[in-house]
Amino acid sequence: MSISLFINLKNSSNKLATIAVSVLMMTLLSACNDNNTSIPVVMPEPEPEPTEYSYQVTVTNLTYAQPLSPVTVVLHADEKMWMIGTSASIALEKLAEAGDNTDFIAQDSIITSMSDDGVLMPGLSSMITVSTTDTSATHLSVITMLVNTNDAFSGLTGLELSNFDLDQTNSWNLNVYDAGTEANSEMAGTIPGPADGGVGFDEMRDDVNVVTLHPGVVSQDDGLTNSVLTQTHRFDNPAIKLTITRIK
Repeated sequence: MSISLFINLKNSSNKLATIAVSVLMMTLLSACNDNNTSIPVVMPEPEPEPTEYSYQVTVTNLTYAQPLSPVTVVLHADEKMWMIGTSASIALEKLAEAGDNTDFIAQDSIITSMSDDGVLMPGLSSMITVSTTDTSATHLSVITMLVNTNDAFSGLTGLELSNFDLDQTNSWNLNVYDAGTEANSEMAGTIPGPADGGVGFDEMRDDVNVVTLHPGVVSQDDGLTNSVLTQTHRFDNPAIKLTITRIK
């Protein structure tokens, strides 16, 4: 090969290399300056919708002549809203003496609540649905007052919900508690129900001041002469039937 040919080939290779580098640089610059060209952006996965849990609560009044105050259902964390042998809270006292659940559902520990609008008459049932997406709402309580008494109530507290599968149903027959905040005098003016129409909540506590199982109604028919109650207002345990179904 002649020297001149070698030089021409070498120059040709250099020119090709220079052209290739130039094209590459122009491509890179074009990519940087071209507004229509963008680097793919990986979008974060959307937050999953919170899971909703719903429970259908049915209460049946098993008594003969004891209307129940508006049935109240609350969801809360791991605790009990009352316990035998302990003093009733003011909120529980108001509910047990007057059937007033206003303070009960306003307690800081309550996450969500639902209640009936009116009384539940004997032999009838009430169905309430309570729902939440709050994962701290791990327990459920149900409560109602027997209004033809001084301070009797019934219900279930601190029921753990993690044990409920979808469509699972559990039932309980529930006894009656005595709030221990008002003596069971059965006297006129002390009972808020239709048997008397008396005063409900009284902040003075004149009883044992601890929650117990209720001893039952005595009535005028059994010798309690000052009682406004009759034998029809007596109740046997259980006083209510509670059924809970997880529906969502």
